[in-house]
Amino acid sequence: MWHTNTNTIAHLLLTILFFMLSQTTATHFNNSSLEGKALVATNWWPQYVNASNHCTWDGILCNEAGSVIEIFLYDHDKLEGNLGSLDFSSFPNLDTLEIDKCGLEGSIPEQIGLLSNLTQLSLWGNRLSGNLPLSLTNLTHLEYLYLSGNSFSGELPVWLTKLTHLEYLDLSEYLYLSMNNFSGELPAALANLTHLEYLSLSSNNFSGELPVWLTKLTHLESLYLENNQLRGPIPPSYGSMLNLTDLYLGTNHLNASIPHEIGNLQNLKWLNLGDNNFDGPIPSSFGNLSQLYYLNLGMNAISGDIPLDIANLINLQNLYLNHNSLVGHVLGNLSRLSYLDVSSNQLSGNLSFQKPCSLQHLDVSMNHITGAFESFRVCQHLQYLDLSSNNFVGRELEEFDFPVLEFLNQSLNQNLAAFSPNLNREHMPRNKLVYLIIFLPIILGFCLLLLTYVCYTNHKATLKNIKTETQKHGNVCSMLNYDGTIAYEDFITATEDFDLKYCIGTGGYGSVYEAKLPNGQIFALKKLHRFEAEQPAFDQSFKNEVQMLINLRHKSIVRLYGFCLHNKCNFLVYEYMEKGSLFCTLSNSELAVEVDWMKRVSIIKDVAQALAYMHHDCSPPIVHRDISTNNILLNSKMEGFIGDFGAARLLDPDSSNRTLIVGTLGYIAPELAYNMIVTEKCDVYSFGVVALETIGGKHPGDLLSSLNHSTSHGIMLENILDKRLPYPTNRSIEKEIMRVCNVAFACILTDPKCRPTMRNVSQEISC
Repeated sequence: MWHTNTNTIAHLLLTILFFMLSQTTATHFNNSSLEGKALVATNWWPQYVNASNHCTWDGILCNEAGSVIEIFLYDHDKLEGNLGSLDFSSFPNLDTLEIDKCGLEGSIPEQIGLLSNLTQLSLWGNRLSGNLPLSLTNLTHLEYLYLSGNSFSGELPVWLTKLTHLEYLDLSEYLYLSMNNFSGELPAALANLTHLEYLSLSSNNFSGELPVWLTKLTHLESLYLENNQLRGPIPPSYGSMLNLTDLYLGTNHLNASIPHEIGNLQNLKWLNLGDNNFDGPIPSSFGNLSQLYYLNLGMNAISGDIPLDIANLINLQNLYLNHNSLVGHVLGNLSRLSYLDVSSNQLSGNLSFQKPCSLQHLDVSMNHITGAFESFRVCQHLQYLDLSSNNFVGRELEEFDFPVLEFLNQSLNQNLAAFSPNLNREHMPRNKLVYLIIFLPIILGFCLLLLTYVCYTNHKATLKNIKTETQKHGNVCSMLNYDGTIAYEDFITATEDFDLKYCIGTGGYGSVYEAKLPNGQIFALKKLHRFEAEQPAFDQSFKNEVQMLINLRHKSIVRLYGFCLHNKCNFLVYEYMEKGSLFCTLSNSELAVEVDWMKRVSIIKDVAQALAYMHHDCSPPIVHRDISTNNILLNSKMEGFIGDFGAARLLDPDSSNRTLIVGTLGYIAPELAYNMIVTEKCDVYSFGVVALETIGGKHPGDLLSSLNHSTSHGIMLENILDKRLPYPTNRSIEKEIMRVCNVAFACILTDPKCRPTMRNVSQEISC
């Protein structure tokens, strides 16, 4: 028996194999060669050491004359070696060369160009590096080229377009060339790939204008160019790309008016032109895009009215027109939409919706729109409603008016106008009109002062009663949006004075207990440890969490029902989450398999939407500072919620926002260690780690540094996925997962300026 290093043996055997294959195309090896049956699954260890016919080896296929026509080696991830040991001139009839996941290192040698009959070349999942050799252009019969999952560098070679028989090119998983550092103008030679159906160059540094030659790709169905440095107008000739279903040009520097020819793309389902510098009107021809499901024109300088023809888009579900210069009316007959954002425009006129209304997200804030608050009650599916900074009137809406509403903002409107007398001033005597004009503001002002005084007096009395009650009983319990009769003693009884058997988790500064009340309602109580409750820092953290959660209203943020300040202990009363933390679920193999791929993607979307709300819909913005799988909670439906706001912080635009390093090790953004300045991008980084951990089933660990360095280049999807779940065979699910992974890679970039905002993240993974 040999006693030696397994990797050394594997390396030696691979070298011997390459040598033996390169020295003969005859039928037999000599007597000193290793015998076949070198199964791919057994690390190249031969079962026999007698003379053998090399054509019987697994992974080797010969023709009738004994000449090798196919080499197929797969999943030797512990092998080491390079392609330089292989004499390519010995394989004149080789048709297929596939050496995948075999740990190959070094570069592809120029001699590979000697394989003149090769039709399929696959080297994916190795550790190959350097530039692609020019000699690949000699492989004029090549139809399939798979090079993904390596570490190739340099510019995207133009000479690839000389491979005129190429049908499938894979340089990055699933034809994605996104999430790299490619720069310069888009190479015009790509126009020679006339059969290309899918092209993704998003999230790179491509510059220059949108090329006209893209229209030569007449079979193209999906074009992703968003998040680059592209400038100039959209060529009108893009209207001839009639097979397009997905067109993403958002987050660039494109300008001028949107050409009306885009309305010719009647197969479009997804159109993203947001976050550019487009001006002029929305083309009325957009009404021809009958298949459109998603339309994003937000964050531009678009002017004019919203075309009436937009109402003809019966399949449209998501419409973003926010942050433009639109005027006129909002079309009331868009009630079939699920998502409508027209905020920060100059829209006016009356807005009302009639049944059926399927809106779930409606944001019309920062406009001049009029109408009655009551008219929105027909939209019973609303989860997000922002009517702020407009001219709405009438009795303000209440949250209980909508069964699933999680966010409501109707501030800065003219609702008092609804209670003003309906005065016919045209027929009023002039002297009475003068008196009314002079004295009415005085009367109203006096009433306002009187109301303020009464409120102040009541508030002062309340504080006095609370102080007295606290001094007497040491007990202040405030219940929010729940039964106010529940008091401190109810929770003491339910947990038997916080007996350990009710403890369901322990956090950084407190423990969480399950409290079941006599009426059957279950709560989660977060109680500060007695010693920690006496420390000023922990006391401040407790108060901080109370203050944050009182003001936060989002469906994916854990709900605070109340809090209790007591001389013995402080605790928070939360909505109970049946499935506990995401960390515990992923750590338990039995529980982890219950969370399938779509549930995991859905949890990631929940977290992204909540963070986007905190960063972009709260004023000032709120940074959580401790996003981790421990602080993502799951309910009985496996929906994700952000919890534990003890470290959360308001971002002050007039402050340096310097901070002590807080958070969970492994999720903290690297810039905090350098400058200790907290920004929203710190949460973005933590979210990226959580997303990868959710997809992978474990903390990405050392993978983070390699991803930061290579921007996901060379990382295979199957190397990221949780092995406890079967690989997704459904193409749409696979695409969803890949979209999440691509976004996660962008979130963990070392430079915070290069990371997307949570609003962009939420939009990208929710579309």
